[in-house]
Amino acid sequence: MIEEKVTTKIKSLSAVTINRISAGEVIERPAAVVKELVENSLDAGATEVTVKIESGGKNLILVCDNGCGMSKEDLNLAVERHTTSKLLDDNLLDIKYFGFRGEALPSIASVSRMTIKTCMGSEEGWELSIVGGNKQNIHPIAPNKGTIIEIRDLFFATPARLKFLRSEKTENQHIIDLLKKISAANPNVRFSLLTDQKLVLDCPVTELINPLYDRVSQIFNKNFIENSIEVSKTHQDMTLKGYVSLPTYNKGNSNDYYIYVNNRPVKDKLILTAIRIAYHDFLSRDRYPATVLFLDINSELVDVNVHPSKTEVRFRDPQTVRSFIIHSLKEALQNDGGRTSSTIAEDTLNAIKTEEIKFAPTQKHQYQSRSSSYSSIPKGLGSQQTLSNIFQSFSKPVVRGFEEKDTPALEEDNNYPLGAARCQLHETYIISQTPESIIIVDQHAAHERLMYEKLKDQIENNGIEKQRLLIPEIVEVNESTMEKLTSIKDQLKSLGLTIDQCTPTSIIVREVPHLLTNCNSKKLAQDIIDDIESYEESSNLKELVNHTLGTYACHHSIRSGRKMDVGEMNQLLREMEITAHSGQCNHGRPTYIELKLKDIEKLFGRS
Repeated sequence: MIEEKVTTKIKSLSAVTINRISAGEVIERPAAVVKELVENSLDAGATEVTVKIESGGKNLILVCDNGCGMSKEDLNLAVERHTTSKLLDDNLLDIKYFGFRGEALPSIASVSRMTIKTCMGSEEGWELSIVGGNKQNIHPIAPNKGTIIEIRDLFFATPARLKFLRSEKTENQHIIDLLKKISAANPNVRFSLLTDQKLVLDCPVTELINPLYDRVSQIFNKNFIENSIEVSKTHQDMTLKGYVSLPTYNKGNSNDYYIYVNNRPVKDKLILTAIRIAYHDFLSRDRYPATVLFLDINSELVDVNVHPSKTEVRFRDPQTVRSFIIHSLKEALQNDGGRTSSTIAEDTLNAIKTEEIKFAPTQKHQYQSRSSSYSSIPKGLGSQQTLSNIFQSFSKPVVRGFEEKDTPALEEDNNYPLGAARCQLHETYIISQTPESIIIVDQHAAHERLMYEKLKDQIENNGIEKQRLLIPEIVEVNESTMEKLTSIKDQLKSLGLTIDQCTPTSIIVREVPHLLTNCNSKKLAQDIIDDIESYEESSNLKELVNHTLGTYACHHSIRSGRKMDVGEMNQLLREMEITAHSGQCNHGRPTYIELKLKDIEKLFGRS
């Protein structure tokens, strides 16, 4: 039996249903409610905004401000759909406010119990309650300039939405992160956040000398501001300002990207890509910098009305914006590229302290004689032979070509930024000394950066010098890689790597960079092919070029395990001091660690 289709007449949805559908687009979680309400407070000219949360925002969200407030008539209209005071002349291309869509308040009210108290100043104030989208009577209240919006029982009218919320701790963290982002962009406003009656965020108005610096210092831990580089660049109708972290101060995710367009927090793919490209020389693909960046651009050159949550934007000239951001960040990194993160030294000292505690004598051993305390050393560890083995890794620097008795004195001028070499440990680390610190240099990482910068200079000037192989190498590749290799053959040749197709699945390597003639040519070619296999057609070709140069540098750099004489060590230090970005290798790892003498003395109780 064939069932007959049931047909119904088309009808208009009720206002409450429309608002609840809209709430599904705008109100994803409690943090989205806080965002809409706080942005309304900022649009109202508030200089103080207080947010109170209970149960992750499910039981209570209260936003109190000292803004301009509303009249009785405006209050009645504010909770209706498609009403706004912020869209001038119906021009969607000239938006200067945050909350302009006219949907947030009625959408929130349709899925909660909302109360609004507002006053414009000395006049009487007004209170309006809405339950599940149904307005109650409006009545007068005592004057108190500003607006208080109280949201209780969020999503009570749409209980299915409650099932998608995370734990209270998670929802609270989303709200904290949101308030940090908003407060960073508004240093002239005081923000307070209380969760379950506990003050978790308090950002007073900052000093006028450098309000952004002060506000960033309030919001983030001291490590970020101590290990960041200031960005300030203007081009035509665009200005980029803020702070980005040193490459050696990096993260395993992009959670610390704070990006703003005309003071609006955004998650824009174009800007994210530009940041990644700017750091391409310094970080591996799985590491991310921390950033607080503000892009100010003529409002007519950017469309913020792309998504209901207003976190996405569209630029009229995306390529110009992208290039501007990349250039600005690279210039900032270039100006401060030799510095390494202070957290590296802190982590090192903390690790030493941990080991010190681990091996500290117990209380019953503290009063033993010195000779008896030696007997408590694990068997074999105190033998002369074992101690000798330990100190074999401590290499006194020598000058090749001289007998030990003829060895000249070590370089005594400690006034170099990276000091004078004193020894080499484990044939991997150079130890140097300055008047105020001890410096540990990773010889492979440091030389890798030096070679990378030299190769970049060669390309920009005369191109990389090539060397023909006496016996060409044949390397197997798959068909898709062969297509990529064929399409960029000329670019590879300009990088000193000359290849030809040998069979449908193999290539022949005829020339390699002159600097790399002593390396394993086949292994080099295979590593370059691995780079190309991960290269996407949509990526910038320059990214591949830089990645290839990084592979070259890794092959040519001084390897761990090579003993260096004092002249080589000091030469490496001097080259580091005059080479851009010498503070980190191409993958974002530090090339050296500086331990301040005063901190080392604390470990031994000397200060």
